[in-house]
Amino acid sequence: MSSASVSFRITRNTEDLAETIHALSQRLVSLERRLDLLERRQQEPEAEADPRELASLENVERLLRDCRDLLIEEEPQDSGEAVVSEADMPRASAPGEGFASAA
Repeated sequence: MSSASVSFRITRNTEDLAETIHALSQRLVSLERRLDLLERRQQEPEAEADPRELASLENVERLLRDCRDLLIEEEPQDSGEAVVSEADMPRASAPGEGFASAA
């Protein structure tokens, strides 16, 4: 196998990984915005606890955790460049405590 072929494969795999991380990051941003909106609705004084909204909020928190886990798993290990680090990602609090968004 020629070195050009190996180099192409590494480059292609790196590009695919970067695209995947970008897509997951965009999905994470979208889910965080949705979670923020749901939390604001939940905190309104006249709003009552709607079981459907609570279930939706829990689902969003689960999806956020899944996205973070995927981003952490796919972080390049050997290269000196980290596209996304665990410290850069906001943390979800325990259910019922809300979500701490990154500023």
